Amino acid sequence: MNRDLYALSNSAIITDLGKRFATYRKRIGYTQKEISHHTGLSVFTISSFESGASTGITLASLLRLLRAIESLEEIEKILPELPISPKKVYEEQQKAR
Repeated sequence: MNRDLYALSNSAIITDLGKRFATYRKRIGYTQKEISHHTGLSVFTISSFESGASTGITLASLLRLLRAIESLEEIEKILPELPISPKKVYEEQQKAR
């Protein structure tokens, strides 16, 4: 679904992430209890995140959840490393002369 993320509230984005997480979890065959065991988070916390009842999930908890479904590398998409700026490339070329 292509949406304007800036038009959504933070809560709406987190609710959507929770629903996506539930889909991923189910697809790989884990129960909320198994995820709880892997992450140290309570089943209540996982259930609340997945249902959208709680939109106050911490980044640390999100990282635990991503790790549990073996999708931690997806976090790189949030703030990918920036390429070297053209200005920096130019400056380095000038120094090399």
